[in-house]
Amino acid sequence: MISLKQLHYALAVEKTLHFKKAAEACNVSQSALSTAITELEKQLGIHVFERNNKQVLVTADGKLILNKAKTIKLEIDELMQLSQTNKAPLSRPMTLGVIPTIGPYLLPKVLPAVRKQYPDFKLKIVEEQSHVLVDMVRNGDIDAAVFALPYALDGLMSFEFWQEDFYLVTHKDEFPQNVTEITSAELAFDKLMLLKEGHCLKDHALAACSLQSNKQESDFDSASLHTLIQMVAGKLGTTLVPQMAIDQLIHNNSELQAIHLDEPGPHRSIALVIRPNYVRTAEISILKEMFHQELTKYCC
Repeated sequence: MISLKQLHYALAVEKTLHFKKAAEACNVSQSALSTAITELEKQLGIHVFERNNKQVLVTADGKLILNKAKTIKLEIDELMQLSQTNKAPLSRPMTLGVIPTIGPYLLPKVLPAVRKQYPDFKLKIVEEQSHVLVDMVRNGDIDAAVFALPYALDGLMSFEFWQEDFYLVTHKDEFPQNVTEITSAELAFDKLMLLKEGHCLKDHALAACSLQSNKQESDFDSASLHTLIQMVAGKLGTTLVPQMAIDQLIHNNSELQAIHLDEPGPHRSIALVIRPNYVRTAEISILKEMFHQELTKYCC
């Protein structure tokens, strides 16, 4: 009979495409993992993996088996969680994904209150880009994730807790300090520096300005808002940042100023995202309300 352990090992091999790394991830010997996979393939009558001394590949039949194994794993995980639904809220560990353009600005604002009210709550944070987190939520690798919307969630459920606009961050010498609003028509796009492709913050900023990505060119390509801010401080250009990040990015820097982007908003929304059949929805709702309350203190 096929065992859950065999499926667990097979999913680990699919993830790493390496038997040794999969064995390390599962805390077993490579020989034990290989034997379990071989026995699984024998029981199924198919080869799940092609392997040689250089690489491991998933076969076409193997992909079908592993997709079913993921579904089984999710059902088992949710069955285990259902057995604990009567426990106190946020008394069990949870893994939360965040994107790099939200995590550093959201978490310091909201987690102290969560820890104060739920001191036994163990929260593990995983930082990845949006496209990675979508798959991690769907596959059950994490419980939930914080996304900036709009974003293609492919059937996942979202719990929106914040809406915000963008602000143009510029050196104080570039604009009069009494300027508090600016439209996209007034922006100097040849000086505008945004994150490199792959960050949804760039897509949202461009959408707020009704600008296509190929029309916004910059000699600087960054993966970090902090780096962009340092470039602005050096008078090398301007950038757009979300409201929740302003206090941290330009704090104690008297050389910079933030000017509200006067375009129809909100320019982006922030939400907790889960699988449709996730059994801890009530706890997600608690976090949603707490996140909203804490952000209101800082941003309003």
